[in-house]
Amino acid sequence: MRQLPPLAAVRVFEAAARRGNFTRAAEELGMTQAAVSNQVKLLEERLGIALFRKNGRGVALTSAGERIAPQVSAALDGLSEAFATARAEDEAVMTISAPGTFSTNWLARRLGSFQVARPELAVRVLVTDTIIDLASSDADVAIRGAHGPWPGLVSHFLMRMPFTVMASPDFLAAHPPIRTPADLLGLPRVSPDDSWWALWFESVFGDAAVASQPGVDFQSQVHIGNAAVAGHGLAMLSPPMWLSTIAEGRLVQVLPEMVYYKNSFWLVYPEAKRNLPKIRAFRDWLLADVRASLGDDPYGALVPPPADM
Repeated sequence: MRQLPPLAAVRVFEAAARRGNFTRAAEELGMTQAAVSNQVKLLEERLGIALFRKNGRGVALTSAGERIAPQVSAALDGLSEAFATARAEDEAVMTISAPGTFSTNWLARRLGSFQVARPELAVRVLVTDTIIDLASSDADVAIRGAHGPWPGLVSHFLMRMPFTVMASPDFLAAHPPIRTPADLLGLPRVSPDDSWWALWFESVFGDAAVASQPGVDFQSQVHIGNAAVAGHGLAMLSPPMWLSTIAEGRLVQVLPEMVYYKNSFWLVYPEAKRNLPKIRAFRDWLLADVRASLGDDPYGALVPPPADM
């Protein structure tokens, strides 16, 4: 274990030794001359040796002070360089934590425009549905599903999570026309036991129970949507996550009924990072791109959720 004196006192000693004057050291460090004198005295008492001697109205280094001053300056230069390197590396990398569906179906398709706008940044995406601790992880920001602003973090509302029944045109062409929610009941459904099905049926049928049915179960909206695109059944999906697929005509909304999940997507980051240039740049780009992607917002995703949800 290293036996180090107080680093604050070491820093004061180095400045005083380099400046050759307590007053100029105090000016450099933003301290009073008395505070500099006290820190030097603390260091001398800890070491058991004198580092400065009076020299007229000023001070001069003792022989011990002269021996250690260059080594102390070199050590502090090394620390400064190490932290400057770490800071530069951090400022050059933007790390985003985001859940799987948002990362794959929304962010990955658009992040290139941010990279073009900020070519000096290396952008990394950590794809995870697990809530990570932004204070101790490598991630600078996170996109999270939550009821409202995340406690203890700066939070920006991105969009709600509307969901509705969707299917491929080929699937719809191969089955009887669907005009009402009741027409869905006899048709194949992808992940029929997914909780979004229960919420949607509850919304349109009230308390009436809807019988379950066998079917392939997927744990990811990405897999559910791809199965629907392949024509394997009706799927309960959030249209904002499938904008390009809808635009290409590979998925269509089957019925007009739209339900909103209790959580919305939020951009969050620690308060201490609020003013970092890379954080401001990503925040501004993301908020603008979310709104641009949804255009006139046909799904009501840009309407903030009620505060009492």
